[in-house]
Amino acid sequence: MNERMALFPGSFDLLTNGHVDIIKRSAKLFDKLVVGIFTNTTKKPLFTSQEKKKIIENIVKPLEKVKVQIFEKKLTVDIAKKMKVYYIIRSIRNTRDYEYERNIARLNQEISQTVETVFLLADSSFEHLSSGTLKEIYLFGGDISSYVPKEVFSILDKKRRK
Repeated sequence: MNERMALFPGSFDLLTNGHVDIIKRSAKLFDKLVVGIFTNTTKKPLFTSQEKKKIIENIVKPLEKVKVQIFEKKLTVDIAKKMKVYYIIRSIRNTRDYEYERNIARLNQEISQTVETVFLLADSSFEHLSSGTLKEIYLFGGDISSYVPKEVFSILDKKRRK
């Protein structure tokens, strides 16, 4: 039987509790899940790719099926094809996300007919979270500790004190 492997791509800057929820839920659906750290050219990151990888690896350590890899400056669909991954995981919080993600899924399907996008609805307790908004709250001195994993907040707190 073939292994069902999925790729959950993102910039993960900041990694939110919503991201962690999608990772855990995806790990239940597939034999193997690769969390792919990609470059988002529209964002100014707070963390390096190596920092993000270390953070995510520590958080997903109990999930044996989950691996974390860095894919800077590469198209998600090209990585999926190269790795022989047939499922790309995307999270949808609202209708705006749906429109955006649907268009990307269609483009990916045109590039590679073997790759399917699997949409997971964000848990209602996380649907208002976005990395960009949380980053802005953090940069203006706000408390985001209840929206991100403890490890992320601890690292941010150390960065703020420097």
